[in-house]
Amino acid sequence: MHSNTKDLVCYITGGTKGIGYGVAQVLLEKGMRVAISGRKLKDGEQAAEKLHNSADRILAVESDVTDIASEQKAIEQVVKHFGRIDVVLANAGVGHFAPVDTLSQEQWHAMIGTNLTGVFNTLQACLSQLKATQGYYITLSSLAGTNFFEEGAGYNASKFGVVGFTQAAMLDLRKYNIKVTTIMPGSVATHFNNHTPTEQDSWKIQPEDIGQLVWDLIQMHPRTLPSKIEVRPTRPDLK
Repeated sequence: MHSNTKDLVCYITGGTKGIGYGVAQVLLEKGMRVAISGRKLKDGEQAAEKLHNSADRILAVESDVTDIASEQKAIEQVVKHFGRIDVVLANAGVGHFAPVDTLSQEQWHAMIGTNLTGVFNTLQACLSQLKATQGYYITLSSLAGTNFFEEGAGYNASKFGVVGFTQAAMLDLRKYNIKVTTIMPGSVATHFNNHTPTEQDSWKIQPEDIGQLVWDLIQMHPRTLPSKIEVRPTRPDLK
């Protein structure tokens, strides 16, 4: 990977809020250039404005990760603007929680389409760029990708799938000197599933903590790859 981190460009799906926004914030503070995507360009532009006031450093693009053509178009815009892509964080995700006998077709397809197919689409859309830069592909899974729970059938299926997909992709892509990692957080203080973070969420992982983790991965020596990372609150008993 490029030795000067100020030249590096990171593309983050679902970057308008939550974990994606927190990662963007940290990487911008470290001097990187960042592109964030969301389903609505207006949301992305508002987030970009809050993150940084320089168009040379931050770009918002519109993309629906469930649609490969939409994601390819977004990647093209990022490359046109910044000239390269070095790091990709496939972060876009949705969650619907219900017993398997009442989980709807729409809810199932929304989770599989965004959380799993979206990760595949993003990788395929940016692969030529990552081959050119010998870059880094990072997926955002969850501890729900290794621990199943009641009313989690659809979400578990999508996140177990992300872990399996990412680990296999890591084996496929290392011959191109592309690093691939999946991050599996536990409870994070975000707006996920219509939750509004409050002071009572201070025990949870904060979005910027995941940002620091992504930065640490980027800094890791090229010979070493933490391919699967579980991360959880230190003291969940403080809630």
